Formats: sequence, C-alpha cells, structure tokens
Amino acid sequence: MGVAAGLRASVSAVVADADTAIQAGSGDVPVLATPRLLALAEAATMAAISPHLPQGVTSVGTSASLEHRRASPVGTEVVVEAELTEIDGRRLVFSFIARESGHQMGAPDDDGGEDRVVGAGTVERVLVDRQAFLTRAAGGHRP
Repeated sequence: MGVAAGLRASVSAVVADADTAIQAGSGDVPVLATPRLLALAEAATMAAISPHLPQGVTSVGTSASLEHRRASPVGTEVVVEAELTEIDGRRLVFSFIARESGHQMGAPDDDGGEDRVVGAGTVERVLVDRQAFLTRAAGGHRP
C-alpha cells in the first residue's frame, strides 16, 4: 500500500438543521453551509488516503479553494467525491466535486438542465508524523 495519485473516495450526508448556514453562522438561510461543504470535502480527502498511510502518519489540511454553486436545503443528500491528483513530497493536492445524490457527472437534472453540482474545488493536505505534530501543537505557535 501507499499514497498514490488517483486514489479516490466519496462521502455523503443528508443536510440537517445542524448543517445549515444559520447554524454555522455563515449566513441566515436554512441551506447547506459553505463551511460544512468544505468539511465534507476534507472528509472525502481523508477517506481516500487514510487506509494507505503508514502507522503514525496522518495529514493536515493546509489550503482549500471552493466554489459553492447550488443551494441544498434541509433533507437534500449531498455526495462529495475527492481524488488525489498531485503529490509533491509530503504535499497532497485533491480535486473534489459535490453533487446532489442520484446525479452523476454529465447527467441532466429532473428539469432537463445541467447536472446538479453543489460545489467543486481543491484541498491541499500535508503528510505529518502524528505524534511530532501534536507535540509541536501543544507547545504553541512559534514564528
């Protein structure tokens, strides 16, 4: 096993009241919050690589780019698919796309329009030794 470009995973969630912009403090409407969408994307990236990491190694998020294209009201199932697209030393770059459940890429939605993409973007993570990372974190931030 090992981390290699092309690793993929998906996660899904049904939008609940706790996932809304109102609850996240990122807006005042009862739809999937952008921070929650990002959290789902990060969960998908972790799901893609976690089974392939050596003992004691984890990854931490360092950068993200997200376009949130469609509002998803409470009760909507959202599926986020992530793929590891680039490896540069310890740095991993993932692309992700989020869709309403039941819609595959390129498939028309119920009213004949484009597929129901909720959002898309990239997430960067860095591989770290878990214990060393926690030790540094406990010591506070050092410039």
